Amino acid sequence: MGNIVAYFDMDRTILSDSSGILYMRYLWRQGDVSRLAMLRAYWYAVLYKLGYFNYPAVAAKLAATAADNSEEETRAFCQRWFEEMAVNYIAEKAVQRMEKHRAQGHLVTIISASTPYVVGPVARHLGVGDYLCTQLEVVDGRFTGRIIEPACYGPGKVYWAQEFARRHNAELAQAYAYTDSHSDRALLERVGHPVAVNPDPRLKALAASHGWPVDYFY
Repeated sequence: MGNIVAYFDMDRTILSDSSGILYMRYLWRQGDVSRLAMLRAYWYAVLYKLGYFNYPAVAAKLAATAADNSEEETRAFCQRWFEEMAVNYIAEKAVQRMEKHRAQGHLVTIISASTPYVVGPVARHLGVGDYLCTQLEVVDGRFTGRIIEPACYGPGKVYWAQEFARRHNAELAQAYAYTDSHSDRALLERVGHPVAVNPDPRLKALAASHGWPVDYFY
């Protein structure tokens, strides 16, 4: 018998808010972002909530703005962001559910559309060594401005979840998946144990129509 995996989304599932919004708030506190950029971030959040957010296109655009930036400096900055802000938004019930899975011998991982520089600090804090996220291309320690396809979003999450399952002798049909977003429908429909957590309105309706359990971590 193979391993059983529990996939946890990060934004509004493990974290009680969007990591992107938290990151922008941190930049704002540092004086490193304009009011227009903040408004744009909140607009993206609204579109995401309504299901009109083209994440791959936006991710590619944001990656392009990071072109030629240092990966090492970005990693260090994101670690400070986590320690000074994001750590306070980890939902205790999410941690408890992760521990429950570990107690049953399950493999626990994070699967997020965010980049490793944002997901990494959260994963390390929670003792998750192998996690899945959107990868940015790096050459000679600097970002090229391109993402490594596919982005870990929508159907792309299924791709990376399958890769993880393959590496760990597991099957999606036996796996659990926890997420708040309708954009993760493809993954939820592939796993054996889908759970809608703090669901957006579209996911809540989808969960009701499929008979999926609904839970709240905060």
